[in-house]
Amino acid sequence: MTKNLCLFDLDHTLLPIDSDHTWGEFMIRQGWVDVDSFRAGNNAFYAKYQAGTLDIHEYIEFTTRPWRDRPAAELAAAHDRFMSEDILPAMRPAAVDLVRHHRAQGDLVALVTATNEFVTAPIARAFGVDHLLAVRLERDGAGQVTGRIDGTPSFREGKVARTAEWLAEMGLSFTSFGRIHMYSDSANDLPLMEQATHPVATNPAPSLETIARERGWRILQLFT
Repeated sequence: MTKNLCLFDLDHTLLPIDSDHTWGEFMIRQGWVDVDSFRAGNNAFYAKYQAGTLDIHEYIEFTTRPWRDRPAAELAAAHDRFMSEDILPAMRPAAVDLVRHHRAQGDLVALVTATNEFVTAPIARAFGVDHLLAVRLERDGAGQVTGRIDGTPSFREGKVARTAEWLAEMGLSFTSFGRIHMYSDSANDLPLMEQATHPVATNPAPSLETIARERGWRILQLFT
């Protein structure tokens, strides 16, 4: 029997925070950036994301600049602190249980996020999700992050393209599944939600909630 497919957005969907923006605040605490200028930039990019006007290439160059030349051991230790201080306390039982429910049903589960792979790989593992479709970071011949994106960014329509590429690698497509769940809080994810048989507006922003009500989509509040 063909498995069902379950796709999750991450920020404000499974987490009640934006992991990318929170990582920026973590870098401020680490003393890696000038507080005022970096926070202003971080907040401005976040506002553009919420408004649907983000240039993700510009954002990736900005957000990776403070750390991409730091030693791997320093980054690993910092990421462990980020997980323990910011992410694990934000993981709600209802969200963890929802992921566990779909895995227990035998669904093929993936996390599809516009946040980059460096920030999100440990978060996917913490949720028990094996398949992560995040923004891939380009690396040079020495393995250093360049500040550019590798391939199609998993953002807006790019989430559809990246998911289709991932499925094709397994000999599958969107039509291979009887049911496709897609959970998201943001209207940025409408292109991918429209591929789902069961789109779920999860902790939705007002713009997505309006669309969900108009279309009769399920609305789920994981956080209060």
